[in-house]
Amino acid sequence: MKKIIAGLLAVMMMATAFAGCGGQTSTGEGSSNGSSGEGSSTDTSLFGEEDNISLKVWGPDASINLLKKQCDAFVALYPEKKISIEVVAQGESDAATQLLNDASTAADVFGLPSDQINKLVNAKVIQEVAFADEVKANNDTNVVEAATIDDKIYAYPETADNGYYLVYDNSVVKSGDEAKLETILEDCKAAGKKFIMDAGNGFYSCMFVFTGGLKTDGLEEDGLTQKFTDYNEDDVVATMQAFSKLFHDYSSTFQSLEVSNIASGFSSGTCGAGIDGTWDVVANQTALGDKYGAAKLPTINVNGEDKQIVSMFGYKYVGVNAAAKFPRAAQILANYLTSEDCQLERAQELGWGPSNKAAAQSDFVKNNVTISAILAQAENSVAQADLADQFWDPMGNLGNQLIAEKTDPTNTDAMKQLLNETLTNIKDV
Repeated sequence: MKKIIAGLLAVMMMATAFAGCGGQTSTGEGSSNGSSGEGSSTDTSLFGEEDNISLKVWGPDASINLLKKQCDAFVALYPEKKISIEVVAQGESDAATQLLNDASTAADVFGLPSDQINKLVNAKVIQEVAFADEVKANNDTNVVEAATIDDKIYAYPETADNGYYLVYDNSVVKSGDEAKLETILEDCKAAGKKFIMDAGNGFYSCMFVFTGGLKTDGLEEDGLTQKFTDYNEDDVVATMQAFSKLFHDYSSTFQSLEVSNIASGFSSGTCGAGIDGTWDVVANQTALGDKYGAAKLPTINVNGEDKQIVSMFGYKYVGVNAAAKFPRAAQILANYLTSEDCQLERAQELGWGPSNKAAAQSDFVKNNVTISAILAQAENSVAQADLADQFWDPMGNLGNQLIAEKTDPTNTDAMKQLLNETLTNIKDV
């Protein structure tokens, strides 16, 4: 994961799943106030014979207004073509499911996270990118590699920021205390505030075993069965016990809730700190104002040793439906929406961290208050790629078991059983 840093310099937030309905349509010709799309070709001949073009685009709800503006700008780049674009809210994590259910009625261009690419390629419902050389030249190498299967790139990189980190009220968590989970919890307890994370969500609860040395290692040749790196069972179990004991010791302070409760908790004054994703940065900054604090995830003490918490870290992409009725136009639009200008515009308006190398080096991105947090955590993470479909639920159950009131953190045998049952359930295809 250290390779990410050279090209990353990413920021904050990434919008996650929002179910959506209704749409907005971009049509017409002439000028636009949207992105210029520098770096994307405006050669009309790329469309071939395609004209009277109608496209549907899916994007997360938080990005719809900007996505509509960017699609308007795209239309304006090609006044010789009649292009109509419908923009519809659809969360990235649900896009793959919708596409697999019926590609013929799905969007032509859609957002998706890195762990969805394999299943879409295997189902043959996503097109190989048409501008591979441009994608390779302009984007972070690790992001491109995560979308590459058998030397073919299957999605246009959009962000390099899909991770989570510590967000806190700096009037509650004292300077320096953000480095250790123990002192964060103690500060929150002293202030009568809650510490919130979604311990029952596999995306977050994987930290309980990743921190102990267990890591994913892609899929078996069947493309379905999860592989893991070699690990020391005693180390993983001891780390699970440390998390479980700490959460039990601070049971009146620790709360396992969906991460949306963190920003609302800051607003109401009930939350002192939490583990949240990059997609919620704007909400948390708005709630905290001058009291906003962000840092990499803290350490946790395991048998006298402070261990850096290890997280999941991924990327987001724009894909093209293999069933698109206007495949050339869909490819050109997907390339445009992931261009330098569009990525920088999203960074400025939404806080999304660019995968485009030039955008990532912009003054805005480099000077953003949350950069150091997400970059530091990226060095201590496991790539969200090549994950089995059944990875998430067993890992979420592990988190729920660790924090359950009935759980005895000192029972080593029970913890070993929980770990082995979790891995068996993940591997059981």
